[in-house]
Amino acid sequence: MRHKIGQWLLLGAASLALASCGASVSEEQSGNGEGTIELAEFPDRPYWGDTHLHTDNSIDAFGFGVRLGAEEALRFARGEEVTSTTGTKAKLARPLDFLVISDHSDGLGSTRRLYDAPRMLIQDETLLRWHDMMHESPQQSQRAVAEIIDGAARGTLPEALLDQAAAEENTRDIWTAHLDTLDRYNEPGKFTAFAGFEYTLMPGGNNLHRVVMFRDGSARTKTVIPYPGLDTGVEGLWDYMEAYAAATGGEALAIPHNSNVSNGMMFELTGPEGGAMTAEYARKRAKAEPVVEVTQIKGDSETHSFLSPNDEFAGFGDLGWELGNLSMTIKSTPDMYAGSYIREALKRGISIEERLGVNPYQFGLIGSTDSHTSLATGDEDNFFGKHTGSEPAITNRALNGQNLGTNAERFGWHYLAGGYAAAWARGNTRAEIFDAFKRREVYATTGPRMTLRIFGGFDFTEADWNGDWVRAGYSRGVPMGGELADGGKAPTFLISALKDPDGANLDRVQVVKGWIDASGEMQERVYDVVWSDMDSRRMRGGKVPAVGDTVDRATATYTNDIGTAELRSVWTDPDYREGQRAFYYVRVLEIPTPRWTLYDAVRFGITLPDAAMADAVAQERAYSSPIWLKPAR
Repeated sequence: MRHKIGQWLLLGAASLALASCGASVSEEQSGNGEGTIELAEFPDRPYWGDTHLHTDNSIDAFGFGVRLGAEEALRFARGEEVTSTTGTKAKLARPLDFLVISDHSDGLGSTRRLYDAPRMLIQDETLLRWHDMMHESPQQSQRAVAEIIDGAARGTLPEALLDQAAAEENTRDIWTAHLDTLDRYNEPGKFTAFAGFEYTLMPGGNNLHRVVMFRDGSARTKTVIPYPGLDTGVEGLWDYMEAYAAATGGEALAIPHNSNVSNGMMFELTGPEGGAMTAEYARKRAKAEPVVEVTQIKGDSETHSFLSPNDEFAGFGDLGWELGNLSMTIKSTPDMYAGSYIREALKRGISIEERLGVNPYQFGLIGSTDSHTSLATGDEDNFFGKHTGSEPAITNRALNGQNLGTNAERFGWHYLAGGYAAAWARGNTRAEIFDAFKRREVYATTGPRMTLRIFGGFDFTEADWNGDWVRAGYSRGVPMGGELADGGKAPTFLISALKDPDGANLDRVQVVKGWIDASGEMQERVYDVVWSDMDSRRMRGGKVPAVGDTVDRATATYTNDIGTAELRSVWTDPDYREGQRAFYYVRVLEIPTPRWTLYDAVRFGITLPDAAMADAVAQERAYSSPIWLKPAR
């Protein structure tokens, strides 16, 4: 009976299982499902997507209460109306172009299987108790999942869950069915459905999670099962990806996320276990992880005000998240921040490159949601929550802060509405969008869909705007994510930003530069490049005056009477020094707009706490991937 129940469940860690380690798969057999579609000469538009979404196959999402699967997630992302777990009709105002469903590899589908298991077949008392708790109420279901996760961490799971062979069999069954669903919904030219999973490494509660994203269709992805996070290390994940590529000819990449709750462990200066970082380790990481998730529901990881005290817009979405690691088992201290935030990681990367000759943190930037509702929503006025306990049907969801035993609360108004990933590609296919990620021609937003494009070179001028500036950008420079070789002349950037056509006007465009100075120290500076109403908003003391605020707090509305629809500039680094190793990325700010918490306060007639009310209006933003300036060899 023990093995019988073990086949119902899937809490044992999955292992790498290549169907034929020496086999290769021809292009005709790759299952990409791309067919033939017409591609643009150059990447011609940003394609919008979410690379971090959980369905009822994730152990925690199901335990939280979600009852929607991959089909509903894909239909919703494509723009169809679905009914959420809590019974609310849900629909995106605008469909997405692509989606990565990234259910947790550990325990894939296990809570759903325990919930569905016939009660009479469950002999183990602990399993039976968890089964009954899941059926009793959402609150009891969450408690059951918390016990399961704690048992996995402590090594005290019931023996029935430790049948490795049964676990792998169940993983393969669920994974295979999921991949078939993705192929059915993948429609080249219209909507792209990517295979993926979340690798959930979390030593001591410190978030070292990665989303793994595959380029390929099911003919290749069916030869593996998702790699586990429990009792493994991230280098094992990279080996798994390399083995997959060698055996199938396919490709996969990993996307670190939520570095803001890693307590400094995501972007360390050392190698594994605190040893010296080697060039081999740095090269392996750079190859496996070309992009990083800079913003999502659980906070924004661009930079912290402690790290960037001269940046007036630092610390977006930090409140409540900078206090501790993911589980709040270890309180965060300022000395940990540098390894937890992206800007500092970019600086560390060029410092390591100066020493080792390779940059482990040369990544592009994207946003995504990390929603556990099967609904990929990043819009403030259409936020469907992190999990079912924070869906719109929960009228006081903004007030439901959860005390985590450290006198700190999270999971109420602290949530951001999410983020999105934008990929500059020649067409909407798996190959084109994946390749945009791989070359880092991607950018992040906190939800709005503004269009952001930059090129770096050495001879751009204002006259380029009068011609085919995109062709000029590609022919005489590099796009976001690219590299420039220092030729003894200051780099110049073509920067173009357009407002979200359905959203708020733009306030300003900034360039964030990080560099290594002559003494080997890491430096940073934020430059205001172009902004709305420049004639009347003249710099004072090196700062651009605030754009203003049209938000009516009583009605959760705003007007576009301030700001502008378009900002563009040709900007040359005024502080260039020959031989200086540097990076440049662009940050675009909207005018102030209501957050989801203010929309909720008006919709449900609730009174927000003072701290939440002070944070009820924000300037949404976009972050480009950097362009790196490297000394001539």
